[in-house]
Amino acid sequence: MRHWFIALLAFAPAVAAAHEVPAPAAIDAEVARVMRETGAKGMAIAVVDDGKPVHVAAHGVRNAAGDRLTTDTIMYGASLTKTVFAYTVMRQVDAGRFTLDTSLADMLPRPLPSYASADISNRYADWTALDERWRKLTPRVVLTHATGFANFGFLEPDEKLHFHFDPGTRYAYSGDGLNTLQFAMETGKGIDVGRETARIFDELRMTRTSLIWRDDFAGNLADGWDEQGKIEPHDERSKVRAAGSMDTTIADFAKFVAAFVRGDGLTRDSRAEMVRPQLPITTKSQFPTLQPELPPAQRRKDLAAGLGVVVFDGPQGRGFFKGGHNETTGNTLVCVEKHRRCVAILSNDVRSEAGFPQLVRFVLGDTGVPFDWEYGTQ
Repeated sequence: MRHWFIALLAFAPAVAAAHEVPAPAAIDAEVARVMRETGAKGMAIAVVDDGKPVHVAAHGVRNAAGDRLTTDTIMYGASLTKTVFAYTVMRQVDAGRFTLDTSLADMLPRPLPSYASADISNRYADWTALDERWRKLTPRVVLTHATGFANFGFLEPDEKLHFHFDPGTRYAYSGDGLNTLQFAMETGKGIDVGRETARIFDELRMTRTSLIWRDDFAGNLADGWDEQGKIEPHDERSKVRAAGSMDTTIADFAKFVAAFVRGDGLTRDSRAEMVRPQLPITTKSQFPTLQPELPPAQRRKDLAAGLGVVVFDGPQGRGFFKGGHNETTGNTLVCVEKHRRCVAILSNDVRSEAGFPQLVRFVLGDTGVPFDWEYGTQ
C-alpha cells in the first residue's frame, strides 16, 4: 500500500533507552520538518504525559484559501471513531446492558439476516446472505475484528456481507463489523450510539466533537488533500456510524486520549479488557483485510487485537495504537502504558502519514509500535 515506509525508517532519529518527552518547541520543529519532507499541508498533534495533555498544537492550513489550521479546527476522525465506539460499548457493559460475550442473537428481537435493506434505510450493511454463524457474533468478536466479514459489504461482488471464516477465529479488519454491533445496540437494546457518545463528549468537555455533522462546525473546518495534492471538501456525514463518522478537533481529542489512558469513565476491569491482548494477529499486514494467515513460525508474538485498538509489546512495555485513514485523511494514536504517554496526530493531508513513524518515535522514543504492519503490504 505505502512503499515509502521502509525507506523512511532510515530518517528516524536515534533514541536513547531512557526517553523523555521533548519540549514543545522541539516537537513543533519536528512537525514542521515532517511537513516539509512529506509536502503535507496541515497537521495537528497532541502529546499526553502521565495522563495529562502537555502539548496541543496545529500547523499549516485547513483549506485551499490558506486559512490557518488551529487546535479547534474540525477535522475528520476517520477510524479513530472505532476506539471511541469501543469505549462507548464498554460503558454499556459496565452499566449491565450486555456483556462482551452476549450473542447478537440475544440482543436483537429477530434474526440478523431477516433485516432487509428496507428495514435499515441503507444505513448499515446488507446481512441477508449470512448463514447461522451470525449467532456467534458478540461485542468481543466485533471489537477484535474477528467477525469474518470483509471491511465493508459494498466491497463484495453482490454487495452483501459474507463470512470468510468462522467468527472469533482470526483477525481481519472490518468496519461493517462495528456497524453491525451498532445496529444490534440500537435496534435490540434501544441504545442510541450518537446520544451515548455525545454524553461522553459532554463529560469530557469535548464541545466540538460529534459522530454526526453539526452546522456549527462549518465556520472552522478542515478540507483535505490526497496523495496527488488534490483538495477535497470536508464530508458532512449525516449518519452516526461506529466505523468512522466522528468529527473532532485536536484539542478535543487530546481530552479523550488523556481520559482513556488514565482509565476515566470505565471500571478498572473494562479498561484492562480494552488494552489486553484478546486475539493474536496472524497476517503480515493489516491490509488487504482478508489476506492469508502467515505460517505459525512467521507470526509476530508482540502484536494482538485489543478492543477497538491494536495492542503491542515493545522496548517500553505494553502499548496500544489505532490509525485512521481515507483518501485525504491521515490520523494515528499511539500510547504506552508506562508513564501513561500518548501521541495523537490528526492530518487533513494523507501525505503526512509518511512522516508518522519518525514523528511518533521523536516524541515517545522507541515504542515498538507496528507501523510496518499498519502500513505494510503483503
